[in-house]
Amino acid sequence: MNDLDYLRQMRSLNRQVAPRRDLWAGIEARLDEAPVAVAPRHRRAQPWLMAAAIAGVALLGGSLGLHLVAPTGSDALASETHWKPTDPRLSGAAVELDAARMELTQAMQDSPDSAALQRLLLKTERQRDRLRNLEKQAG
Repeated sequence: MNDLDYLRQMRSLNRQVAPRRDLWAGIEARLDEAPVAVAPRHRRAQPWLMAAAIAGVALLGGSLGLHLVAPTGSDALASETHWKPTDPRLSGAAVELDAARMELTQAMQDSPDSAALQRLLLKTERQRDRLRNLEKQAG
């Protein structure tokens, strides 16, 4: 068989073929016999579901409002200790040290007894103090 024979066979498959018998009568008869399941209707929602939804919305709104008004511990700490040197050569290092300090304080909230995190925080503070001394020496 060559390519031309394959093309002829494929073209012959593209014809419409009528079924030997009408299938719709059997399908319709089966549909009439099948029981129809009706979903039960609830006329009113249960009161405790409504109360739970209202309480959830109120709790979510209150927590969002409280979060927007009062800074969290790490945000308050970061805003108190934010320092920006006047020398542009030192400002990039100051930004990196502030970011590292904020990440370490957030990590310490998850595990406050971690000695490794405390050492890293102390090391970051020392680097920041050295950077401040460099700024003072640069004048």
